[in-house]
Amino acid sequence: MKRSKFTEEQIAFALKQAETGTKVEEVCRKMGITQATLYTWIKKWRTWSQ
Repeated sequence: MKRSKFTEEQIAFALKQAETGTKVEEVCRKMGITQATLYTWIKKWRTWSQ
């Protein structure tokens, strides 16, 4: 698996922003990622947290 250029803390920050109501577009712009990447992180996070 390809290693992410983002730390776990950065990913957690992005997920927290999306979870607290910040628009997906804004989170992605701040992080320099695509919406697809953010949604992939959300999907993985849900799997890990269960």
